[in-house]
Amino acid sequence: MTSLTSLKNIGKEMEKKLQTVGITTAEELKQAGSKEAFVRLKLHYANITTICPVHLYTLEGAITDTEYSQLPENVVQDLKAFCDSLK
Repeated sequence: MTSLTSLKNIGKEMEKKLQTVGITTAEELKQAGSKEAFVRLKLHYANITTICPVHLYTLEGAITDTEYSQLPENVVQDLKAFCDSLK
């Protein structure tokens, strides 16, 4: 089992947040996917803190081993559309 912080874009704070929603390893994050992990975070932290699109980009980057600021434009547009659909 690989730790979450071994992935790009995942620091201790994001690791703690993911653990609170049942994602404790890199493998579990990859299996859940960025969108599912994001939805879990949005639901869990709805009244506590803001979970924004950058969190989704961070998760996608972690899964694809890409700095979140370097995600391909088509991926960013897909993720942005997904975020918009949740509102």
